Amino acid sequence: MIKFLDLQKITQKDSDELHEAVSRVVDAGWYLQGKENEQFENDYSSYIGTKYTIGCANGLDALILIFRAYIELGVMQPGDEVIVPSNTYIASILAISENGLIPVLVEPSLETLQIDDTKIEQVITERTKAILIVHLYGQCAYTNKIGDICKKYKLKLVEDNAQAHGCLFHGRKTGSLGDAAGHSFYPGKNLGAFGDAGAVTTDDEEVARIVRAVANYGSHKKYVFKYCGRNSRLDEIHAAVLSVKLKHLDEDTAIRRTIARYYIDNIKNPLVITPVINDWDAHVFHIFTLRCKERDRLQQYLSDNGIQTIIHYPIPPHKQECYKEWNHLSFPISEQIHQEELSLPMSPVLSSEEMSMIVKVINQFK
Repeated sequence: MIKFLDLQKITQKDSDELHEAVSRVVDAGWYLQGKENEQFENDYSSYIGTKYTIGCANGLDALILIFRAYIELGVMQPGDEVIVPSNTYIASILAISENGLIPVLVEPSLETLQIDDTKIEQVITERTKAILIVHLYGQCAYTNKIGDICKKYKLKLVEDNAQAHGCLFHGRKTGSLGDAAGHSFYPGKNLGAFGDAGAVTTDDEEVARIVRAVANYGSHKKYVFKYCGRNSRLDEIHAAVLSVKLKHLDEDTAIRRTIARYYIDNIKNPLVITPVINDWDAHVFHIFTLRCKERDRLQQYLSDNGIQTIIHYPIPPHKQECYKEWNHLSFPISEQIHQEELSLPMSPVLSSEEMSMIVKVINQFK
């Protein structure tokens, strides 16, 4: 079986460095908010190109903390609206509603699968306070038009960079393009920890200060609580692991792009649609997506031939039970994507033989 993602192999690739990093933390006897956190935050800020990185427990918390910071600053208040793509993973939307803000869904482009910047202005109201773009599947969602819209209407631009570590927009990293960004380091991500982990990046000192305090029970100083906070901290083992993996991220991304090129150049089946890539720097291929009108049959066929695939995502957010008030809404492009999307194996340890086998089997699908 060709695994969708072989985490064991990925870990073995940097095994010596990772074991040394974990042992260093174990032997140090300091497991939270120590030197490993400080080192990773400094390194990640340098890598992304922002003044501040604040480690936290996971990517969802990172986004929740950003919106909470804007509420504490008086930039937003419960009932305000945040524009978000209608085909994203549910976490992007949960972060908005968790803060009492109202998600306003906007359809993606069928070509890029990213939010359609031509459809944003028509949903802006006097309650709109931010746009949350999601660099879905590892592709840059930012456009100059989105930047112009934010300036015109004085909106905050928040990035969900959970899937796009190292992605570029004209030489700048995603995660540094907006006012603040949330990052996930879930184990399967391009930059993955050994469990749940996340971070916020920003150039805004006030946002950084509030995020750090709220994530630490609401405290800047031990036993002194300015905010009603939560416990959302990056532990030292995850920080040490991430510092190791960050050093290899760009070379791993280069391998992912090589695999993606091979898939796009060699998959020649009229039943299958591969991504259109206009700027290879603007995609880090966290997920390699296909579209196929007979997606479920294709997935079963690949499984029967020893190839594991995953659907990202089978049910669009507006059809989920947790947002039942949206169940009557129609977002036809999102619905089409969710009905047709299939993700192929993609990782820096996928072999050329496995790539060749995957392409061969897909091209024989009828």
